Amino acid sequence: MAEESGESAQSDLLGELARLREEHRDLDSAIEALELSVAGDQLQIQRLKKRKLTLRDRIFHIEDALTPDIIA
Repeated sequence: MAEESGESAQSDLLGELARLREEHRDLDSAIEALELSVAGDQLQIQRLKKRKLTLRDRIFHIEDALTPDIIA
């Protein structure tokens, strides 16, 4: 039973990781579009970049949790 819940937790993390990566890519596109527009809203660009960094940190955290510890 504990093994099933561990697999479920890992599956949940993989799902969240995929969602976060997709959102991260979407933010790339949104930031690029705003930067290319004539009247690019610098405050909005700054907010999107901050959100992107938060997502990157969360992605790294999940990837670390999914990577098994290796005892040297």
